[in-house]
Amino acid sequence: MKSLLLFILALSSLIPATAAEKPNVLFIISDDLNNYLGCYGDPRAKTPNIDKLAARGVRFDRAYCTFPLCGPSRNSMLCGLYPNSTGILSNAQVFRQTIPTHVSLPQAFRQAGYFAGRIGKLYHYNVPKSIGTNGHDDPGSWELELNPAGVDRLEEEPKIFSLTPGQFGGTLSWYASPKEDALHTDGLMAADAEWVLERCGRRKDRPFFLALGFFRPHTPYVAPKEPYYGWYPEAEMPLHPTIDQNPPEVPAAALGSYKKEQDKLTNDLRRQALQAYYASISFMDAQVGRVMKALDDHGLADNTIIVFTSDHGYHMGEHGLWQKQSLFEGSARVPLLIVAPGTAGKGTVVKTPVSHLDLYPTLAELAGVPAPANLQGQSLVPLLKNPSAKGRGWALSQVMRGGNFNRQGAAPSVMDKGKGFFGYSLRTARWRYTEWDEGRAGRELYDHDNDPQELTNLANQPEHEATVTELSQQLRAAAKASFPPNGKTPALSEGTLWSPNLTEP
Repeated sequence: MKSLLLFILALSSLIPATAAEKPNVLFIISDDLNNYLGCYGDPRAKTPNIDKLAARGVRFDRAYCTFPLCGPSRNSMLCGLYPNSTGILSNAQVFRQTIPTHVSLPQAFRQAGYFAGRIGKLYHYNVPKSIGTNGHDDPGSWELELNPAGVDRLEEEPKIFSLTPGQFGGTLSWYASPKEDALHTDGLMAADAEWVLERCGRRKDRPFFLALGFFRPHTPYVAPKEPYYGWYPEAEMPLHPTIDQNPPEVPAAALGSYKKEQDKLTNDLRRQALQAYYASISFMDAQVGRVMKALDDHGLADNTIIVFTSDHGYHMGEHGLWQKQSLFEGSARVPLLIVAPGTAGKGTVVKTPVSHLDLYPTLAELAGVPAPANLQGQSLVPLLKNPSAKGRGWALSQVMRGGNFNRQGAAPSVMDKGKGFFGYSLRTARWRYTEWDEGRAGRELYDHDNDPQELTNLANQPEHEATVTELSQQLRAAAKASFPPNGKTPALSEGTLWSPNLTEP
C-alpha cells in the first residue's frame, strides 16, 4: 500500500498547477466519542491536543448525528444524506447496496483531482474483529487504504474484562494495557498518518483529502495504563442514577437502548468503566497531537482544512443508559471542530444546532469541489465566517425500536417489521422534542435553557401544549424531508421498503 502512495503522488505532475492552490482536507473522526473533552467544558477530561485544535478554529457547541449508531451515522455523514435516504438503518451495510451511483464525500474530492486516502475506520467496522481489515468500506471513495492492527487487537483480547466474557465490541469491556502507545492500533494509525503527511509535504502540487478514523474510545476501552489510567483515579469517577430511578413520565422507548447485561454493573464496575473510557479518550487525544504536529512540521497547516468529530455521542450512565442508540443529548450530540483558512477561527464558538449532514456541502464549498445536487445538509461556511448566524437552526436525529422492550430490558438491535417503529428527535437552540411512533409510544420535551441534563419531561404539561404542537409540526416536516422524493427508503433487500407513514399531529 505504501508503494502505491508513492506511485499516486508521482502522478501529481499530470495535475494542473492550479491544483496546488486548492486547500487540503484532514478529516479526523473518533469512534463512540461523546463531548467528554476539555474544550467542551468537561472538568475531568485531559485532552490538550483536541483542545488546542479547538483554539485554532471553530467549535460547534450543538452538533448532532443523524442516527446514533455507527453504520447509519457514518454512511449518512459521508453521503450527505439522512439514513432514510441512504437506506442504511443498521450496521454491516454500505451505501453501494442501496444507492450505488451516489458520489460520497471523499469520492467527490477524488473526482476533483485530490489524492484521497483512508487510515483506519471511516465507514463501519465490526470493532474489534474487523481491525486490520477494510471493514465495510467503500473502495470507490479512496485511492489508498491503510489498516494497521496493534496489540489491542492481536495480543490483548484474552486479557480484556467484559460484562459478557468473550464479547467486546457491543459490550462494556476494558483493559489497562502495559504496552506503549506506539504498539496500539491508534498509535500505528498516527504513525501512518505521519508517513502520508510527510510525503504530501514533499509534493504540494496535488491536494489531498486524508481521512483518519481512530478506533478509541470504542469498546473495548483498551489504552496504555501509563499515563492515561493514572490521570483518572477510579475513586473520583462519578456515578449517575440507575435506570429504575428515571422519572415515570419518560417513555419506555426512550430507555429502549438499555441492555440486560448492564444489570451486572456494580458501583465499582461503573467507576472502572468510566475510568477506562476517559483513559481511552486521552490516549486517542495524544495520537491527534502527533498528527497535528506532522501537519505543522511539513508546512501543510496553513492550507489545510481540518475537521474533528465523532460518529455519535455516548452514554456513560446518564439516564441509567450506557453506550448509544438513545435520543437523549448524550447519545445524539457529537463534538465538531473545523479549522479552515479564511474563516473566523481562533477559538470561535457556534451555538446554533448543526448536523453531520452539513459537513459534505461545507467541505465541498470551501474547496470548490462539485457536489451532488441531492445533498440534504446546509453549508456551514456562513457560520464559519459569522458564528452568530442562525443557519438552519435545528438538527434531526432518529433511531429505531422494535420488539417487546421495557424499562428494564433492551430493544432488539434490528427493527422487527411487524412491531418496530421510529423515534425522531428535533434539537433547536432551546428545546429537544422527541416523538416515538408518531407520539403513540410517547413524547418528550426538554428545556435546555433550564434543564440541560434532560431530567424533566415537559411534553404532557398543559402550559407547554403550544410548544409541543409547534415542534411536532416542525419535526414531522423535517422527518418527511429526510426521505428521498419518492417517500421511501431505498430497499435494504428485495421487497423491503421502509416508509415514513407520518401523519399530521
